[in-house]
Amino acid sequence: MVLTGLYRIAILTVGLAQAAHAQAPTQRKMELDDVYRLRDVSDPQLSPDGAWVAYTVSRPDTAEDQANSDIWMTSWDGSRSVRLTSSKSSEATPRWSPDGRYLAFLSDRDDAREVDQLWLLNRTGGEAERITDLPGGVSDYAWSPDSKRLALIVSDADSTASSPDSASKSTPRPIVLNRYQFKEDETGYLDHRRDHLYLFDLTSRKAEILTPGDYNEAAPAWSPDSRSIAFVSKRRPEFDRTNNWDLYVVEANAGASPRQLTTFEGPDLDPDWGSRAPSWSPDGRQLAYVQGGPLRLIYYAGQKLAVVPLAGGPARVLTPALDRNVLSPVWSADGASILFLLEDDRVTDLASVPSAGGAVVRLTRGRGFVSDLTAASGKVAVLASTPAAPAEVFAVEGGGLRRLSRQNDGWLAGVRLAPVEEISFKSKDGTPIHGFLMRPVDYRPGTRVPAVLKIHGGPVYQFSNEFDLEWQLLAADGYAVIAANPRGSSGRGEKFSTAIWADWGNKDGQDVLAAVDYAVAAGVADPARLGVGGWSYGGILTNQVIARDRRFKAAISGSGQSNALAGYGTDQYVREYEAELGSPWANPEAYIKVSFPFFHADRIVTPTLFLCGDQDFNVPLLNSEQMYQALRSLGREVELVIYPGEYHEIRKPSYRRDRLQRYLAWYERYLKQGAQATTH
Repeated sequence: MVLTGLYRIAILTVGLAQAAHAQAPTQRKMELDDVYRLRDVSDPQLSPDGAWVAYTVSRPDTAEDQANSDIWMTSWDGSRSVRLTSSKSSEATPRWSPDGRYLAFLSDRDDAREVDQLWLLNRTGGEAERITDLPGGVSDYAWSPDSKRLALIVSDADSTASSPDSASKSTPRPIVLNRYQFKEDETGYLDHRRDHLYLFDLTSRKAEILTPGDYNEAAPAWSPDSRSIAFVSKRRPEFDRTNNWDLYVVEANAGASPRQLTTFEGPDLDPDWGSRAPSWSPDGRQLAYVQGGPLRLIYYAGQKLAVVPLAGGPARVLTPALDRNVLSPVWSADGASILFLLEDDRVTDLASVPSAGGAVVRLTRGRGFVSDLTAASGKVAVLASTPAAPAEVFAVEGGGLRRLSRQNDGWLAGVRLAPVEEISFKSKDGTPIHGFLMRPVDYRPGTRVPAVLKIHGGPVYQFSNEFDLEWQLLAADGYAVIAANPRGSSGRGEKFSTAIWADWGNKDGQDVLAAVDYAVAAGVADPARLGVGGWSYGGILTNQVIARDRRFKAAISGSGQSNALAGYGTDQYVREYEAELGSPWANPEAYIKVSFPFFHADRIVTPTLFLCGDQDFNVPLLNSEQMYQALRSLGREVELVIYPGEYHEIRKPSYRRDRLQRYLAWYERYLKQGAQATTH
């Protein structure tokens, strides 16, 4: 295929997203139970003939109190949508066989160990068929181009677990750890188990290991001739000590030895950064992938698009001067260009660059958020969102985006949303900062209203032009929402991200406070009724802000931290701590500097609600417990909410609703009840 049609600029606008659900007078305000009604669309996959797009739809199952995802597909002309799975278990990761005969997916349905196995749906009809029974489960897979085999990422079995066939559970064995990084959120404690590359034959239904040994493999991708598989790994002693991922290739035969393709001293396609598997050039001579920055910059480094020759030799960066993060490269069928996602200031676009090097061309322009792409048979589809509409699947054609999925149209037609305004202002030191301002749904011009400053996680992340249910709930309840992308955020280059290096809460704290000043000066935010809140690094910066500034009457700190000395060794970020702050015994001053809220807890007077999952290994519960205890000992107004069995991301639908309800109640108590409004 030749992607000629894509070189006409596609326009992504809020108006396009709103066209299907123009707001009517009969619409109601958003309410808490809308958390149960929103459908999360993800992972679009074009069929080889370009006739259908498969994707995953996740929604809460209130009876089971868990999220349930199913596989859907929509015809390219948008006239038909078909739900393909409907079991009580979740199905995800749809992938078409290249011959178009099958649609595969992962699910733990009918597995006593509750691990994902590979299933096949035959497009000619019939029930889905489970084709693997691997004790450790399948976490990722890829079809060979000849559709005869699949590359699987398979985990070692948990030898400490009780047999699923046993009548009663035996006493668990002791957990023995000897790794540098020994814990990971949702995975738990890290032991000897590894993720290996397996080869699965579709005819014999047999799987054989390709990469045994003491390493983890990820992101498999087949060569066009179905003879080799590319993957990423850290094949070096004590690989936990580094994030130096490299690309490898191995022949698709048992006993073959992997060959290393990249030698960059940094991550070549870091699986944790969210990018997809490497993409082979149509002639099989090169691989395109996302290259990270130097190891010393950890997650602050910019992500670049690179290609490496299969025959050997240095990798070539195609976006050396871009200074913006790239994601998910996909080679065009003629080999002339590479499609990818380009993160910029508050937006993410679809873009392309000539494979020989040259100017980057944006294929979508507008104020939206393109989060995924898929290409086949001369067609391209993307997953896109705006502040007015959750993510849906769109076709890229005719110089624009054409809606394919409509999972949330019915819900959107019944609710009245608040518009989102992009804002720009200067921080205390004159640095330009960008963000968003949302007025309440029923806002009357010329009035001041209670306002909540929202702080994003990361810190290397950004608020974008995408739908945010929490913001809309706050606006429906009468609050203005202020959201800034302070220094440390992504979207504005590596220098902007690294500005908070080993200095958390200082410059970024000034930046978010400047956003509040902007909203007050605009006559929207009532300076006497200000709240603040965030999750993860958003919780960390919330703690920093209320320890440095007393203007806020209510704060919500979710899964945050204030004492880096307590974080070291108790969370999953040991590499990052030592890269940015050094070791605590060699550089205690750096740890104390970024732990300002804990060592100055007596300066905090803001009533604060702390929340965390008790199984969180990302920012563990003990960090919230410490701050709760400190403020409680000081006699401050404070509360701690712990969600049993939850990790860093709160997933159980009833807990998600409970959290939002507590947000509204906390702000209601301190920003509305008894609060004195101010006027112009």
